Amino acid sequence: MVPNYSPTLNLMINTARKAARSLLKDFGEVEYLQASTKSPGDFVSKADLRAEKIIREELEQARPYYGWIGEESEEAIGKDPTRRWIVDPLDGTSNFLHGIPHWAISIALEHKKEIVAGVIYDPVKDECYVAEKGNGAWLNEKRLRVSGRENMLEMLFATGIPFANKTGLSSTLQEINNLMPQCSGLRRNGAAALDLAYVAAGRLDGYWERGLNSWDIAAGILLVKEAGGLVESLEKNLDPILNGSIIAASNKVFNQFSSIILKSN
Repeated sequence: MVPNYSPTLNLMINTARKAARSLLKDFGEVEYLQASTKSPGDFVSKADLRAEKIIREELEQARPYYGWIGEESEEAIGKDPTRRWIVDPLDGTSNFLHGIPHWAISIALEHKKEIVAGVIYDPVKDECYVAEKGNGAWLNEKRLRVSGRENMLEMLFATGIPFANKTGLSSTLQEINNLMPQCSGLRRNGAAALDLAYVAAGRLDGYWERGLNSWDIAAGILLVKEAGGLVESLEKNLDPILNGSIIAASNKVFNQFSSIILKSN
């Protein structure tokens, strides 16, 4: 079965690939900087900004009336207030900064407060995860389904662990403590968009995290849902995109997984 992508989704895919060419070139420079005494931090910030500039120019040229929210720039309300792009030009910045090849570009389209299209592109692996509302989730034109595993002891999960001055470390460690005896492992991969893409692809069975921004998770939420998974906020009855906390899993384990995580609080 070959997916039938809309013109808007094709625009998003082509835009992500164009920005990726810039980031891949910059990533080669960052890998070289690891062995030098110069800090690559400023260089990566410029790479991030360059990628967002490419994405914004491409999307605004094709859809000039849409709104915009991105990690590196101020929110803009479009002439069409019902639609806006939600963009992270470089998800996994710390990985990129350290020369770790696990980062992605995330582009989502929101219509009337609902995500209707999403692209997460991992340029290093050339893996392009895409989803449109009602049209399924796909990886390089192959249909995605969440994991079918039913035994928790065979399952692999992911989270983000608060670092530096971020709050919530003690509660996250308690959640990990409660989960680990009941599963096969936990990953802290450092890129929320890819964690959600991996849940959609069945590579991970579930993922949870707090303190996120809309651009970290917007595209990934749609991917998981269109792949047959479930997504909620860790705070009851709230929207994860607005609230910044999320739990996502295959439909077979969601209730069990969420009860373990929420029991910790």
